[in-house]
Amino acid sequence: MSAASCLLTEDQFLCSICLDVFTDPVSTPCGHNFCKACISQHWDTKVPYQCPNCKEVFNIKPELRVNTFISEMAAQFRQSAQQEASSSSSEQHVVKPVEVPCDVCTGTRLKALKSCLVCLESYCETHLEPHLTRAGLKKHQLIDPEENLESRMCVKHDKLLELFCQTDQVCVCMLCSVSDHKTHDVVPLKEGYEGKKAELGKTEAEIQQMIQKRRLKIQEMNRSVELSKEGADGEIADGVQVFSALKESVERSQAELMDTIKEKQRETEEQAEGFIKELEQEVSELKKRSSEVEQLSRSEDQLHLLQSFTSLNAAPPTKNWTEVRVRPPSYEGTVGRAVTQLEETLRKQMKKLLSEVELKRVQQSEVELKRVQQSEVELKRVQQSEVEVKRVQQSEVELKRVQQSEVEVKRVQQSEVELKRVQRSEVELKRVQQSEVELKRVQQSEVEMTLDPDTAHPSLILSADGKQVKHGDVRKNLPDNPERFDSCPCVLAKQSFSSGRFYYEVQVEGKTKWDLGVARESINRKGNITASPQGGYWTIVLRNENKYIACADPAVRLYPKSQPQKVGVFVDYEEGLVSFYDVDAAALIYSFTGCCFKEKLYPYFGPCLNYGGRNSAPLIISPVNHTE
Repeated sequence: MSAASCLLTEDQFLCSICLDVFTDPVSTPCGHNFCKACISQHWDTKVPYQCPNCKEVFNIKPELRVNTFISEMAAQFRQSAQQEASSSSSEQHVVKPVEVPCDVCTGTRLKALKSCLVCLESYCETHLEPHLTRAGLKKHQLIDPEENLESRMCVKHDKLLELFCQTDQVCVCMLCSVSDHKTHDVVPLKEGYEGKKAELGKTEAEIQQMIQKRRLKIQEMNRSVELSKEGADGEIADGVQVFSALKESVERSQAELMDTIKEKQRETEEQAEGFIKELEQEVSELKKRSSEVEQLSRSEDQLHLLQSFTSLNAAPPTKNWTEVRVRPPSYEGTVGRAVTQLEETLRKQMKKLLSEVELKRVQQSEVELKRVQQSEVELKRVQQSEVEVKRVQQSEVELKRVQQSEVEVKRVQQSEVELKRVQRSEVELKRVQQSEVELKRVQQSEVEMTLDPDTAHPSLILSADGKQVKHGDVRKNLPDNPERFDSCPCVLAKQSFSSGRFYYEVQVEGKTKWDLGVARESINRKGNITASPQGGYWTIVLRNENKYIACADPAVRLYPKSQPQKVGVFVDYEEGLVSFYDVDAAALIYSFTGCCFKEKLYPYFGPCLNYGGRNSAPLIISPVNHTE
């Protein structure tokens, strides 16, 4: 470094206004030095004229001239600093594509070590030195290199984002905290960071626990599959044996059932043909008489008409067909009687089989008894012992035969159980068909439905067409009108109903929690609400992915056969009925009956909280698919 720089300290070459090496230094009458541009700009904005250092006031703006001595010394210091920077730059790292470059470097840009949140610039080792040594710059906040420093500034106030609003879950500056977020819960950025980091740690622990539970569940399911396969193989073997024996009886019963039904149908057809033939004959006779009457009525000869009228043939005899009906035969119970007869036949066959087995056993016992008696006469005591041993052995064989017969009886009993299971399946099929008819009937009451943004909780996000709603992570600053829910994340439809019937469908696929139903106009919308008919709500809810509840008085736990993906809501105002349907399964989930409606009803939608994205899917008002 030059001799001049050795005599003077580094701070003596710095302008106290810009905190940088002097550029065109000038001296004030009080003896202090500043950059010419800095002091001129300072005095242009400050009245009266005052020294920034000693605060001496000048009545007249002093005439400023360049201090030649200080200017030369500053130039030498700047040159010396640049030489040192160039000599040390070879030891620093040149910036790589993925690294943050120094904003001050010219030519070859070096890797930045820190970024300044006050200067909004990033510095390499050389250009960072003033922030580490100068008193004015040491107060600046340094962070790890950040390329996009503008993102840390408030767009509205151009101030550093150094606070966190826990109410709206956004980063704000100091001015935001006293304006838009004045009444909100605002904490320092570090405190908000630590809180969110703790939440992330908790979420990570919950995720790991969920992963472990699911791994254990996978092992459990694999074991269940193995046991199921073993049981299925044994059941299939037994089933093949049992149903092979029953096949002939079932086919014979089926043929008899078909013959019975066809015979009833044939008798009905014959009866109808006889009636139709008789009716056609009477029609022919009546047409003939109608022709004679018409011909006589056209006659204009008065004498002829009067003479012929008395000789007109009497009306042909006809039957009174009012009470005559061809009544279709009733087939109700035909299948049931056939199945009952089949069961009786199977029982008789089993009884006969057991009787035959028992008779053979008795006959064998008699033969064995005679053989034993003969042996007692012919053989000695030792030989009798041998015969006794043989008889015991034969008894063991007979016991095994009896045990086999018991197994066969159990198989037949299992067949009867399976037959009853098939009958129950037929009843269930009829019930499902009835549910489909009922769903198609209520779907005829479909109404157009859109969501009302004036009632939506500030954290809810509504689609532009008013058909979708989900929970957002940010609470919007909306007017707190009387219609808006302020605590519970829910929304009402624009349409209301005070008579008749209406029906709409809502897609709930992908959600782990939701609320659906209707609410009366006068419900409480502020603070926590209790969803029950007494409070004006008729709703069902999903909790914890598979817990369905009807919010009645008291609440009712629901067990739908499948997890509904689309829910239909039907209301009959005069009947006092609110029903919920699983649309895809065409099944009724639950009905509120005997309700007393005295004011307007509004469809009610609650997408529930987002829960970190686990419940981010929206509730969607879907058009009704009318299928034949």
